[in-house]
Amino acid sequence: MRQIGEIIEGHPLFHVPPTASVRDVARTMSDRNIGAIAVLDSGKLVGIFSERDVLTRIVAEGRNPDDTRVDSVMTKDIIVAAPATTSTKRFQKMHERSCGSSRRARRPHVVGMISIRDAASKVDDDANARKQRSCRELVTNSPDYET
Repeated sequence: MRQIGEIIEGHPLFHVPPTASVRDVARTMSDRNIGAIAVLDSGKLVGIFSERDVLTRIVAEGRNPDDTRVDSVMTKDIIVAAPATTSTKRFQKMHERSCGSSRRARRPHVVGMISIRDAASKVDDDANARKQRSCRELVTNSPDYET
């Protein structure tokens, strides 16, 4: 089983300050082709902002993305894992909580993120094949935002 640190090694951590406007954060996410971004305040993880947050807390509520700060609509209940956590344990936790990403933390700073898509593509042993298929179904049956 691979550890989270091995999966995200070499991947940059994209982040924004809590005072950024939702529109600016959405542009950053679009430019980087990412579905979620860490919100850091003085290097400390304070939340995560995702495509789901845009949909449920901005569009559905009719908020103006130019006038809304990301810290007022970000997700604060997040999963944090140690770098040595196995991908299997982290994937199970993400699946149980129905979330799309997890942060890898080395107290007190975040050093990377892992998504369900990452977990699905990195599961590497036969015992986890069923979980991998399930995760791929979730990804496959989700709308493709790239086209």
